[in-house]
Amino acid sequence: MKNTGTISTLHIIFLAMTVIGLKNHVTILPPLIEKVGRDGWASVLLAAGAVLPWLLLLVYVVKKMNGVPAKDWLQEKLGKAGSGFVRYIIALYLIILASFTIDETLQWVNATFLPETPFVFMLLIYVILCVYFATTSLSVIVMANVLVLAVVVVLGFFVSFTNIKVKNYELLQPFFEHGFHPIVQGAIYPGSGFVEITLLLLIQHRSKKTLGFKHFFIILMILLFLTLGPFIGAITEFGPIEAAKQRYPAYEEWGLVSIGRFIEHVDFLSIYQWLTGTFIRVGFLLYIAIDLLGWEKKKQQVWRVIAPAFFFICIPLLTLSDHKFLILKGEYLLKGSFAIFVLLSLFFTVLTFFSRKSTKKAKQNPTEDG
Repeated sequence: MKNTGTISTLHIIFLAMTVIGLKNHVTILPPLIEKVGRDGWASVLLAAGAVLPWLLLLVYVVKKMNGVPAKDWLQEKLGKAGSGFVRYIIALYLIILASFTIDETLQWVNATFLPETPFVFMLLIYVILCVYFATTSLSVIVMANVLVLAVVVVLGFFVSFTNIKVKNYELLQPFFEHGFHPIVQGAIYPGSGFVEITLLLLIQHRSKKTLGFKHFFIILMILLFLTLGPFIGAITEFGPIEAAKQRYPAYEEWGLVSIGRFIEHVDFLSIYQWLTGTFIRVGFLLYIAIDLLGWEKKKQQVWRVIAPAFFFICIPLLTLSDHKFLILKGEYLLKGSFAIFVLLSLFFTVLTFFSRKSTKKAKQNPTEDG
């Protein structure tokens, strides 16, 4: 089947840079620093090295899907009932992922600049905006991402280069002070972000060209640097002990920015980075869920089912204390996310391989009439 997608591979790379990059740039830093300390950079490199050969599985699946939408491809392989079950499970998990992203963002908003604003009010606004955004189209999401990503990248380089004067790279030493065991254990945190590249299997039919190994490799390298940048920045600017105490290390780096004697306190710029990143990530996750369920043209169904489900999944997470939320995120969400996306990619691979074997067998042994 020929690809009839509407977005380029470059747009897909940019989309992955925002959607997955937010998680690797922000979400994984606290548990990574806490568990591994100054050697977390080695965990990031180890995770990227381990994920690299795994990309070949994604390339294999994308080639065999041949531009067929995931929902149709699954129905062809599993039948209507089986594909329906798998699609609903994946959609539910994507909504849960979006809920964690929203809740982490709103906790940061509440702790930094809107401490008196009720959580429910902020959540309601964000849910309405993100669901509306998800019901537009992938082309709209992609174009919005290009516009906001340009500013986000500029601000990222700005904070990185401005803080060079306060960075002490000697704080990265001694290397491997606690051996390799913590490094191996900590690799699961950046790995949980890297394996989200699996999401691209669910939108491969929207790409004008078939996604190949070079595209997945470029995305992995971008995510690698998006993870190493804020991690090394946090360690070299605050030290491993102080950085481990911080709830939002990437945000705290903005507090050190100053230009000359009179320009400082520009951390408000990080508000744009985080809120727009969350908006794109959540909107994209919800879009995939809607597309998987075949509701892209059933907006009333989305507002009746997905919007309330999204809202009520977020509510209990917002009631958790910071400490409990961090434990839930570090010990269950990130580790569980790694396992689920790896299993999902393996499931697609096995499904592709065995269905191909069955087809070949059927062709070699055709049934004879009468």
